[in-house]
Order: sequence, then C-alpha cells, then structure tokens
Amino acid sequence: MAEPMRVRCPACRREHLCTPAVLPCACGAPVAPPLVRGAAAEPVSDRTWADDWVTLRCPMCGRRDRWPVPEVGCDCGTVLRVPVQSDDHAPATPSHIPLPRTAPTPRPAFQPVAIRTARDAVTAAALYLRWLGYRDVRRADQRPPSGIGLAARGVVAQVEPSVRPATVRDVECLWLQSMTESATCVYFSLAGYADEARTRADDLGVPLFVLDLAGVPQPVNSPADELIAGGA
Repeated sequence: MAEPMRVRCPACRREHLCTPAVLPCACGAPVAPPLVRGAAAEPVSDRTWADDWVTLRCPMCGRRDRWPVPEVGCDCGTVLRVPVQSDDHAPATPSHIPLPRTAPTPRPAFQPVAIRTARDAVTAAALYLRWLGYRDVRRADQRPPSGIGLAARGVVAQVEPSVRPATVRDVECLWLQSMTESATCVYFSLAGYADEARTRADDLGVPLFVLDLAGVPQPVNSPADELIAGGA
C-alpha cells in the first residue's frame, strides 16, 4: 500500500489524507505515483492530458508508462491535484527491457477484477482484451474443446478457468481457429501451461497469459510481450 500524505485545500483550508492508488504495471507489479512530500495541492480548473497523467517507471521491470495523477475531492467542491515525482526526463527505455511500449497512444493503467469464479476469469480476460484495444469482445460462436472462447474483430481468445494446465492440443486448436478466421489468437489460463504447450506456443507465435487471482493477466512468452507492446 502506498504511503498516504496530508494535503490542505487552498480554498477552505480543510485537510485531507491522500493515498495514491496502486495500479498494476503490464508485468503485474504494483506501481503507485510517489507523492512530493510537503508540496501544496493545486485546484483543478482546466483539464489537459499533460496535467492529468504522469510518466512513471515500474520498479520491477523498468517499463515506463503513463499513470493518472492522484486527486482529492474536498467537501467545498474543489478538486485537488496532488504533485507527484515523475519520470518524464528519464531515458525512454532501459537497456534490459527487450520490448518497449510502441503503441501510438499510451494506454491507461489496466483495471483488474479479482478472480473468485470461472465467470470472473472470463471477465478479466475480456477486460484485458479491451484494454489491448480490441472492441466488442463477446463469447465466441465456436465453442473450444475446453474452456471458454472469446472473440472480437481481429482476435479469438480462449480462457481456461479450471485448475488444469493448458495442453499442446489446446494451444494448437486455438491457433488453427485463428488461421481459419485470419485473426490473432490469445490464450488465458488460470493454472498455467504444460511445458510442451509453452514450447509449441512459442513455435506458433501464440501469446500466452496466466491469470493471477487479482485478475491481472501475466505474459509468459515473447508473443505475449509483443502483444502488450503493440496492442490491437
């Protein structure tokens, strides 16, 4: 949990406790904007993209991305923007990051849903596909051999919400479906993948994600990293 900070409203002088939201990086690590201790909060009058977002570096993977600046609503009606330490002037991409974010417009942070049921796993996968840029995500017309199928324009996906790791056959069936429909394919599994399935997915270029219980898909191979970097 990020450390809170007291801020004072310049309009009515009320004090508030600001705790920046902790949101997941694309790698799954929690990231929170570091507040500038002792700095005065500023009333929000006109909103611009540059003021509402700040560049931060993930402490785990080094990825730089745009994050919402923390705000506090005062009882007097004033909205306060809390200053944060940005990473706007850092090098674009650390040398150890193989796949920098290349999407033309920065995506907002992914908002996960906790996974408690199979339905939650499907919801998390659908939300992630939308976050990647795929619209109108729906249940696939063609039911997969196992798990649950999702589809949108340009993509077919399979969600395996059981405790059974995905197999080579699962990966190959999804890939064949994507070839038939001339679409990208993505696999989401709650229990991970058999070693042979991961090897085959690398050969076929199938992005593999593991769903953690917080609802954040974790990339487990290079095609998945490339999909995160480029988006839909």
